[in-house]
Amino acid sequence: MSDGDGEGWPGAPTGERWAWLQAGDGGPELVRLDPMDVSLSYDAASRRVTRHADGRSEVVGDDVFAALGEELAAGRPEDRWYGYLGYAARPDLPARPDGRLPDAVWMRPSHLRRQPAPAPAPGEISAPEHAATPDWYAVAFSEVQEQLHAGNSYEVNLTYRAAVRSGRDPLDAFLRLSALNPAPYAAYVHHDVPGARAFVASSSPERYARVEAAGGVRTLEAKPIKGTTPRGATAEADAAASELLATDPRFRSENLMIVDLLRHDLSQVCEVGTVEVPTLMAVESYASVHQLVSTVRGALRDDVGTVAALRALFPAGSMTGAPKLRTMQIIEDVEETPRGVYAGALGWIGADGRADLGVVIRSLMTAGDGEYLLGTGGGITVQSQADDEYAESRWKAERLLRALRD
Repeated sequence: MSDGDGEGWPGAPTGERWAWLQAGDGGPELVRLDPMDVSLSYDAASRRVTRHADGRSEVVGDDVFAALGEELAAGRPEDRWYGYLGYAARPDLPARPDGRLPDAVWMRPSHLRRQPAPAPAPGEISAPEHAATPDWYAVAFSEVQEQLHAGNSYEVNLTYRAAVRSGRDPLDAFLRLSALNPAPYAAYVHHDVPGARAFVASSSPERYARVEAAGGVRTLEAKPIKGTTPRGATAEADAAASELLATDPRFRSENLMIVDLLRHDLSQVCEVGTVEVPTLMAVESYASVHQLVSTVRGALRDDVGTVAALRALFPAGSMTGAPKLRTMQIIEDVEETPRGVYAGALGWIGADGRADLGVVIRSLMTAGDGEYLLGTGGGITVQSQADDEYAESRWKAERLLRALRD
């Protein structure tokens, strides 16, 4: 495992724990931890939160949200923690532990500097060749449809995990991915600690949650994405793809169901009457896809801390479906592999009450053993077709795979 020098990135930090985030409030943030600095890791299988500092590790609790909140409360007002919450980070919800990487990692650095990371030229990306829908996906899709028609869920985000071996350094994979798939929530986490190794390269377009404070009011905002089409090869085809996304009833119904779920989630922690949807189903365009994005926002209650607010929304409704609890139970039954870091949230949380995190999609994860994990999938409704949904999952994953190829 590289110590993080990063080919072609002069000045990248050395050492075992560091992070690079695009979603900083003053530009990209590059942070590194000294040996005395603190990090937390969480193993959902054993329900253990471990605190790492000064070369020592000790178990400090069984709930990573609670442990992180305690660290924030005990720290300095200027402290900021960087890291991720994997899909199984909430012990009160049905989700299989990862088993490969920690189900959460958070780091408190003592050094901060802003520095954009250069990236290799991406080259051209072609759409993946057509492939028949495999039997295992068809079976899972059919089981989801049974649940939908029975009225147990209105929408299920059906995903799967793939494993790819590559000799590429994780930082280099992140730089390549950032070039191939530029996105506002690009982030890299490097936690090279024995027993809790995690290297996460993410280029996510989706905001999980942002907490801001102004004029004595703390605002909680989420921007769920539901509805995706690939970019067209020509200007005319691209415009047609965008128009299809904006007007197709299937995409619009998917998005509206998740907006309703997010309105419910925010209402649990926001002042009555403050939850609003300032933007409903806007088309946002990225290097490889058009996406249908809504904004849900509310004013946090005074008695709700930032970590508690993030917990109330977790995991992102766009990555579960609606209703959340029953749909997560369906996901647990039909998906063959754990989601791990994928479908969680990655970003930063400040002791001053602010926070900014993206949803972990378009991401590569590795424990440093040469095997990379990636998740892909999409929302399924009664109108969905198995072949179309499987094809969508493949082109969503194509740029991730390209980042690992020579």
